[in-house]
Amino acid sequence: MAKLDHRGRKVKILATLGPASRSPEMIAKLLRAGADAFRVNMSHGDQATHAETIANIRAAEKEFGRPIGLLCDLQGPKLRVGTFKDGKAVIRHSGHFTFDRNPEPGDDTRVCLPHPEIFEVLKKGQRLLIDDGKLKLRVIRADKDEIFCSAEVGGVISDRKGVNVPDAVVPIPALTEKDRRDLDFAVAQGADWIALSFVQRPEDVAEARRLMGGNGSLLAKIEKPAALEHLAAIIEMSDGIMVARGDLGVELNPEEVPPLQKRIVAETRRSGKPVVVATQMLESMIEAPTPTRAEVSDVANAVYDGADAVMLSAETASGAWPEEAVTIMDRIAKQVESDPGYAARVHFTDVMPDATTADALAHASARIAETVKVSGIIVFTGSGSTARRVARERPGVPMLVLTPSPRIARKLALLWGAHAVHTKDIGSFEEMIAKGKRMALRHGFGVAGSKLIALAGVPFGTPGSTNLLHVVTLTGHELD
Repeated sequence: MAKLDHRGRKVKILATLGPASRSPEMIAKLLRAGADAFRVNMSHGDQATHAETIANIRAAEKEFGRPIGLLCDLQGPKLRVGTFKDGKAVIRHSGHFTFDRNPEPGDDTRVCLPHPEIFEVLKKGQRLLIDDGKLKLRVIRADKDEIFCSAEVGGVISDRKGVNVPDAVVPIPALTEKDRRDLDFAVAQGADWIALSFVQRPEDVAEARRLMGGNGSLLAKIEKPAALEHLAAIIEMSDGIMVARGDLGVELNPEEVPPLQKRIVAETRRSGKPVVVATQMLESMIEAPTPTRAEVSDVANAVYDGADAVMLSAETASGAWPEEAVTIMDRIAKQVESDPGYAARVHFTDVMPDATTADALAHASARIAETVKVSGIIVFTGSGSTARRVARERPGVPMLVLTPSPRIARKLALLWGAHAVHTKDIGSFEEMIAKGKRMALRHGFGVAGSKLIALAGVPFGTPGSTNLLHVVTLTGHELD
């Protein structure tokens, strides 16, 4: 069996699989390079291809003997213009252009917009952005049949280009019929995480949770400005958050995105739930074998902010250098985390423990790790909640998570600092200590003489009962 050692870093790497990387050989290379979890993008490809990709991930999991997180990312509703007589048209800069409900092919003056919901909400002065914001139009007049605009930034518009509506909440559900089919597929495939796109309201999250039926964990993607007005409620109703900077960067001014990213990361961290920073992190590596200095700084910035995971999209899905992209992201993360100033920066975000025994012990474990030289924190958990509590403290040492649930072990692939191991349940305090020491040695969390902190709940097997903190010392004979 191949072996994946403890990564030596706390931030996780989420890599998207696609035509360039879904083969068993490339999945193995990405795992060795540093990938902790894989994303399957339901916007591209068909379910048969995705099923094959997922089977390859699970086969790699057996080969490497490590729990590997699987995230299925739903496409969400896509707003698009209709078609043109010649396949494209030119909207003159400072000229006028009309979006209407006439299904006839468009020209240089008009095109069909097959989304009646947009006509219901747009008002004078609001914007329509076309083709990822390349064209910007301002509404002069809007009614139920026509939206008459002035082109602030003109250019070529072609068939089925995407439309963004940044200044209004469009009353369309976050889940299309395709998304519902894909969600059913993801649940049937045992996806550990399901990412919900186009979240605007807490109700969007509630609907997805209902359809998931308790299967998998829900990652809400923050990519619409409207979601920011309900951020606290969306975080509360989700299992994790993704800062999806692609659409967020289209609908907001570019300079607004970095402070919002920091706000979303900080607020999610305070909740103790994983937060993923995504989109264009090493974009130039789709074609080039090395990133730009600005991209390196971007990844480093997310690591300094304490994000649980950083994500690669097209870099690994369809790019020419998937293995190199993961390798460089791994190197950036390790370099940042070895910076003497890293601990202070990652604790810029104040995280206060809740008034519970479990939170108090998680908080204490991080403080003890600062005072006593320990090589790690061993967490015994059935639900993952103790691991999330410890990770919220961003301790200075890694966390070895022992769980009897393979589902929880995979889910924790996106949690900061957690090296999860699926192991048999424990029945006594003595068994817990013996197993914790044995697993710590086996997974590189110390050597003879190393001290570790152990956290667990007694009686064993009772979720949410963390009430025990114990400092143990390895003798080196535990594996004999």
